[in-house]
Amino acid sequence: MSTAGATADPLAALGALPGVADSVESVRKSVDRVYGHRIMRRRSNAITSEAALRGARGSAALAGADWALEEVRRRTDFSGDEEARTVGAALRLTAEAGQLLSIWRQSPLRVLARLHLVVAADKADQVGRPRQEGEPVDEPLVGLPLPRAAEAHGRLEGLAELIIAGGSAPALVTAAVVHGELLALRPFTSHNGLVARTAERIVLIGSGLDPKSVCPAEVGHAELGREAYLEALDGYVSGTPEGMAAWIAHCGRAVELGARESTAVCEALQRGAA
Repeated sequence: MSTAGATADPLAALGALPGVADSVESVRKSVDRVYGHRIMRRRSNAITSEAALRGARGSAALAGADWALEEVRRRTDFSGDEEARTVGAALRLTAEAGQLLSIWRQSPLRVLARLHLVVAADKADQVGRPRQEGEPVDEPLVGLPLPRAAEAHGRLEGLAELIIAGGSAPALVTAAVVHGELLALRPFTSHNGLVARTAERIVLIGSGLDPKSVCPAEVGHAELGREAYLEALDGYVSGTPEGMAAWIAHCGRAVELGARESTAVCEALQRGAA
């Protein structure tokens, strides 16, 4: 987050980068279209449930377990191979996210620790805490240089302070920074991508942008593809204004695609086809 410098509200400063305001407005319009659909007035719980399932599938796909939606819907046992465990972990995280909203603004580090506990319960003493110096990180799909543990701890604390302080930054900007920072830092020994995307979801819900959680950004990230995802992340890590703006725009496009997905679900329900 070096682009923001030492301003009083660095997240708001990112919101002033060229093109970011357009992304914020485009996301708002996409979200409003979903919430304005007549099906949302009668069956919002069904849309929320379907969005959670599709979001978990998308997050798992980015983590290397690209299953068909119907396979995720059908399966009841996720204890088999590594892909099955990844899909199961994504589903658990999505379910857990809604239970942590009230804690996030007061103690985001506690929430992140809880998310890692949920996703990596089989990692013994490495679960639910930031990695220590010398501990390896199992995140093969993110090939960026790994910050030292001390740097990761410091930046994680700084991120938590920004969240607790609040500010005037748009929800999209805050969500994108939380997501990008967690991927850049990889503060845990495993499953950082799944945790980062869940944290993005929590910000979008808790901010009031998507209070019913019907615009799953994970769907959009998966649809845009892993290559574009990692390229945009490179921009975030660069810390340049252009790179940061490109990452925020990428996250905005992901939310828009998630909103489009739920709009299609609304249309299907209206036709009686789902």
